[in-house]
Amino acid sequence: MPAAIDAVELTRELIRRPSVTPADAGAMDVVERVLAGLGFACRRMKFGEIENLYARFGTARPNLCFAGHTDVVPVGDAAAWSQGAFDAEVVDGVLIGRGAVDMKSAIAAFAAAAAGAIAAGQVKGSLSFLITGDEEGVATHGTKMVVEALAAEGEVIDHCVVGEPTSSATFGDMVKVGRRGSINAEITVEGVQGHVAYPHRAANPTPVLIRLLARLQDRALDDGYPEFQPSNLEVTMIDVPNTATNVIPGVARARLNIRFNPNHKGAELAAWMEAEAQAVAEGFRGKVTVVPQISGEAFLTAPGPFTDVVAAAVREAAGREPELSTSGGTSDARFIRALCPVVELGLVGATMHQVDERAPVEEIRQLQAVYARLIERYFQAFGS
Repeated sequence: MPAAIDAVELTRELIRRPSVTPADAGAMDVVERVLAGLGFACRRMKFGEIENLYARFGTARPNLCFAGHTDVVPVGDAAAWSQGAFDAEVVDGVLIGRGAVDMKSAIAAFAAAAAGAIAAGQVKGSLSFLITGDEEGVATHGTKMVVEALAAEGEVIDHCVVGEPTSSATFGDMVKVGRRGSINAEITVEGVQGHVAYPHRAANPTPVLIRLLARLQDRALDDGYPEFQPSNLEVTMIDVPNTATNVIPGVARARLNIRFNPNHKGAELAAWMEAEAQAVAEGFRGKVTVVPQISGEAFLTAPGPFTDVVAAAVREAAGREPELSTSGGTSDARFIRALCPVVELGLVGATMHQVDERAPVEEIRQLQAVYARLIERYFQAFGS
């Protein structure tokens, strides 16, 4: 019988590994050691310089997967922390450290819950872990590549829980059942540099860029979608690299991001931006280039037996009825959705990425209790 796991102590052990993306610092070794001790078959899947882990207990279906990441964002101003960012100190019942909320605590809590479920003989199928070290970075060599590799091998995951910090104000008040899609675009307008007194000899890129941005922002993308807020386009950077007052610049640049609901596909939005760019470029003695990058498509895990299991686990173990939400940014759930229905469930995210990131010890234990009830209910509902 596997030994019980203390979720708080395991979280502290993970925090003490300064795994700032792309560094691993031994964090994945800790997870692998713990899961191997529970009887999981562990596979390290390294892509580029990124450490990833897929571990599975059992071979039968259904396969309930927990997904998360061991990498964390940088500390920032280390002197501003009340405790060392990687010391994992508990002060007045609160664990302080980078990754306490996002999301080493969730990995530890699910591992502890899995240990209990295995010991109680509740796993009527398989439990698995998909852990990456590349969620906080560009996410190129992490979950995306693991998912592609598992799909190519025919590995079946029936449902997945991602341990992102989804609670809003109070633990258990929100579960994410979908996310809007995200597309970034780099816009470059190349003109002809010249003297401001002789504009006919130049081609000023700045008015062209302004017209393009205005056309893009003037379009109301939609009024929303069932379960989703309206899509929005935000200009995030405008740059005209020109230090002189009497020179028409030769280039102007901008960046923007669109967060979109299922009314749209990333490729369609990219094509629309390109068409608008060509329209404003008509008659211009220069070139307008739009380089889009689709970070993920919008998705929704529709209400049904799986979301019922998750909501019931929160209700019974945390005493709250969670809102099933699609708000917020992107996560690795956008890749996992290619394999199976996915939800996100974790701690309150108020301090993630901040100085003195912290999680109450009692809430980490509550999260373990919710995960334990979720595993039990899942195999009661879906197990053989």
